[in-house]
Amino acid sequence: MLDNPVRRAAVLGHPIGHSLSPVIHRAAYQILELPWTYDRIDVTTEQLAEWVTSRTAEWVGASLTMPLKSDVLPLLDTVDEVVLATGAANTVIFTPTGRHGFNTDVQGIVSAVAEVGVGPTPSVLIIGAGATARSAVAAAARMGARQVDVLARRPEACDDIVVTAAAVGITPRIFAWTSSEIDLHHDLVISTVPAGVADALVDAVPTQPGVLLDVVYQSWPSPLARSWEANQGRAASGLEMLLYQGVEQIALMTGQRVAADQIRPTLRVAANTAD
Repeated sequence: MLDNPVRRAAVLGHPIGHSLSPVIHRAAYQILELPWTYDRIDVTTEQLAEWVTSRTAEWVGASLTMPLKSDVLPLLDTVDEVVLATGAANTVIFTPTGRHGFNTDVQGIVSAVAEVGVGPTPSVLIIGAGATARSAVAAAARMGARQVDVLARRPEACDDIVVTAAAVGITPRIFAWTSSEIDLHHDLVISTVPAGVADALVDAVPTQPGVLLDVVYQSWPSPLARSWEANQGRAASGLEMLLYQGVEQIALMTGQRVAADQIRPTLRVAANTAD
């Protein structure tokens, strides 16, 4: 016990009761034989600064949901290059030297796509233009894409996407979400929009499509993923992204790695129960 003192971590958000992050982290603590705790804590934007700045020595880190991923940036002493590119930190590590921000969502996307397979320098379409879409742009660059197409309901609100694309050295093309401009013929399509929003694209799924990553994971498969697979395409759920970004967070917080395969069965049971 002296070698493994109790430490604390949590996922923050508002609302937060639905989060499956505790399932991932607690499973890892069992595997690593760490007597740590990981909780869900309801924290609003207005409460975030007080919460972050009042952490005591037993706190090792926190996972963040939106909009806290952006709100936390002024409270951090350092951030990694992925946070700089995406404008979002989903992980905060507390150390004696300060508060440090990381973005593990990008690696979560890359690893989730790798599970179903995509070739080098893929053509990529991202559905949506929010914070997760920015991480998807950075992930596309990491996977070797030189250009990314973005399907946005409000093309005029894509400035952040353009900034991220420039930061990671990729060229963005922005398309309006209209029936005449929807083209899902890409090696990789990443849907970053909330459940139900992409249902309108079901009829646009081509025959023998490429790979789909739909960040939705509750009530899986989503209508888009169901249509994708019916047309002989390969689809990955947001549960895989959640799992892999969590594995990266665990490594940052504990200094030790666990394999996604060790946690996946427990996570899938929890997701099915939540549904």
